[in-house]
Amino acid sequence: MDLLKQRILEVGVVVSDQVLKLDAILNHQVDPMLIMEMGKEFARLFADELPEKVLTVESSGIPIALAVAYELKVPMVFARRKKTLTMDQDTYSERVPSFTKGIVTDIMVSSHLLKKDERILLIDDFIANGDAARGLIRIIERAEAELVGVGIVVEKSFQAGGSSIRERGIRLESLAKIASLANGRIEFE
Repeated sequence: MDLLKQRILEVGVVVSDQVLKLDAILNHQVDPMLIMEMGKEFARLFADELPEKVLTVESSGIPIALAVAYELKVPMVFARRKKTLTMDQDTYSERVPSFTKGIVTDIMVSSHLLKKDERILLIDDFIANGDAARGLIRIIERAEAELVGVGIVVEKSFQAGGSSIRERGIRLESLAKIASLANGRIEFE
């Protein structure tokens, strides 16, 4: 997606050869016009899969997942990182490491929000090692729902996350693939 790549080059900050900061458009401040364009693109890519729900993890995945769900005219569910007083006791939960936060967290979805055989499209902002995506996939499997695909805004293809999902035979589409962040430069595939 050329518009996304252009914005990444304009505002992306290379923190290290492993970390790209996009907090000006994606995960602290949100560029709503860009988010809606990405939502249209993911909806176009996955429309033939007939998803019935879009699933993501809080918090950075929410804006893009909402845009995709809006375009597909289906509900969006996000996995929570903290249990709230109003959250159901019956949840699907997975423990996942966060590459950028450097911590391990639990992600959880109320069990009544994912139905057996429901067609689920997983959407997230970044994939590095793929831990969050694999955790969400395990939740979908435990719910006996059907994963119809994974959409990722930015894939760091020099890390194993995207390829590890594809190796399982799961369709993964990325809007921008970053081949390298070496020497402070963003290089796309």
